[in-house]
Amino acid sequence: MANTFFQFKQFTVHQEHCAMKVCTDACIQGAFTAQYLANQLITVPAILDLGAGTGLLSLMLAQHSLAAITAVELDPGAAQQATANFAASPWADRLTLTQQDIRKMKPGGGYDFIISNPPFYESALKSGHAQKDQAMHATNLTYSDLLTAIDRQLSPEGEVSVLLPYAVFDTFRELALTAGLHLREVLYIRQSVNHGYFRAVGIFGRAAADTAVTEMAVYDAAKTYTPEFKALLQPYYLYL
Repeated sequence: MANTFFQFKQFTVHQEHCAMKVCTDACIQGAFTAQYLANQLITVPAILDLGAGTGLLSLMLAQHSLAAITAVELDPGAAQQATANFAASPWADRLTLTQQDIRKMKPGGGYDFIISNPPFYESALKSGHAQKDQAMHATNLTYSDLLTAIDRQLSPEGEVSVLLPYAVFDTFRELALTAGLHLREVLYIRQSVNHGYFRAVGIFGRAAADTAVTEMAVYDAAKTYTPEFKALLQPYYLYL
């Protein structure tokens, strides 16, 4: 049985009402995105989290920025859970949750940065669990829908972070390019040094630029965390 909460150094994520629990690849996305913003000396006043789930990504970015963060979640249980997680955090005054369909959001949000861990699989076997299928599969939200929502809400100079399976990342990258979003930076993730890539975190922006490519394995050959993983997650994980 999955834990009902995940304790980080500066906040706690309760997750008993969420279909999708805290997972390593989402933690990597949050940490990598926060590091990207810091390394690029990007100070953004307004961040949008599309498909917030437990609120994990919003909380991770709140820890390392002064931005006001708006999180959007469709599922009522997850929305209630994220709201409670925000209220219990040190950054409750900068975190807001709205329960709505991102496809129906009014255009013109003008957000400086958007982060999203969207439904992964546009065509794959479903689990038979409706809430989990909605969270994991693009049953209600296609990649084109997501890109349309991003385009409507992103400021002209804004950027967006997206976590996807490695197998579909190039397809999403092509769709993003058609929508006027260029890949600025990408992190390819391996479960271990003995595995191939299984996830990719991409940072996209409206202006064309060279793409910086990095890769990281979570575990080394001895099945312990790699130095790269520990360095990235050290600000968040309780025992690193």
